[in-house]
Amino acid sequence: LAYDEWLTGVPGAKQVLKDLKGRVIKELGLLRSEKAGENLALSIDLRLQYTAYRELKEAVNKFQAASGSVVLLDARTGEVLAMANQPSFNPNDRGQLNSDALRNRAVTDLVEPGSTMKPLTLLAALESGKYVPETVIDTNPGYIRVGRKTFYDHRNYGVIDLTTLLMKSSQVGTTKIALDLEPEHIREMFARVGIGESPGTGFPGETPGSLPDHRRWRPVERANFAFGHGLSASALQIAQAYAVLANNGIKKPVTLLKTETVPEGVPVVDAELVAKLRTMMTSVTGSGGTATRAAIPAYEVAGKTGTVHKVGKNGYEKNRYVGMFAGMVPADNPRLVAVVVINDPKGGKYFGGEVAAPVFGNVVADALRMLKVPPQIKASEQVTSVVGKKSGGAT
Repeated sequence: LAYDEWLTGVPGAKQVLKDLKGRVIKELGLLRSEKAGENLALSIDLRLQYTAYRELKEAVNKFQAASGSVVLLDARTGEVLAMANQPSFNPNDRGQLNSDALRNRAVTDLVEPGSTMKPLTLLAALESGKYVPETVIDTNPGYIRVGRKTFYDHRNYGVIDLTTLLMKSSQVGTTKIALDLEPEHIREMFARVGIGESPGTGFPGETPGSLPDHRRWRPVERANFAFGHGLSASALQIAQAYAVLANNGIKKPVTLLKTETVPEGVPVVDAELVAKLRTMMTSVTGSGGTATRAAIPAYEVAGKTGTVHKVGKNGYEKNRYVGMFAGMVPADNPRLVAVVVINDPKGGKYFGGEVAAPVFGNVVADALRMLKVPPQIKASEQVTSVVGKKSGGAT
């Protein structure tokens, strides 16, 4: 529908004089020239689309989830290489069509992005000049009280640097940073990378999500916002935000159309700071991180997990979750960005590192192979890193 006129063209129109029987007896002039329809090439790679569909369907079935989405971007061009949703449908079998399966959830459905936003909070911290990756935060005793709300870590991580904060997804550490920074700085960082604005693909139902006004925030709201609560975004928006990190701080438009030239984009964050952040983010998929299942042999993956309670009519629902993983690879010079959202998984597993990270790992590993992206890590280095590797937690 969005490109109907582009494809079909525009019929011409001319003014004529007719007799009483409706026959044209004289042409008075041309009102509009005819315009032929144009060709349209989608950016979707059918090989990658099939891989994303297969892996997502398997995960949604395995974890008995209500739904799920995968978005895979070419980090250099902003092209959407794959976009899959579950439940899906067969357009050739109209008798089995379910209206709930027809919408493109990756574009239309909103989630609280949760801890996938922590890298952006740390980017604001680095940009403030008050923090460097080696800055240490005291997270003792493993929880922090802000107003009437207490935020907990999975365990007491003690004194940790910013890289470990990301690796363990520390709520306490993130809260302390959030309360130390100006609230408008974190919000502005989110806005700069595209959170709170429509991605602009032209796809029907595309939504800008929500980015609340910081001027009325209490301390507890500042903390919540810093780890991705109290705002909303689509999977495509999260992918666009991570593409900024992949492109050394340059924001490029995302598109479902094949591009002839690589867009220049607009610089929104310092490239050196973004490079430091990506290095920090590789700890998430390394030994002891929350997303070891997103690791890909021979490549460093920079990413972040996210796990949030679902929002119902009466607020957060106690035992219902959304698990996410967002990342980019190769970490030193990203070619691909992907986001996986698993909505309402059942059976006791719901952390993003458990339900979403494996989908990322499988989809992106196949994409790297199909697109012939050179390995980042030598085989000898890979063997050394795997020996003695321990699984981390999940969040």
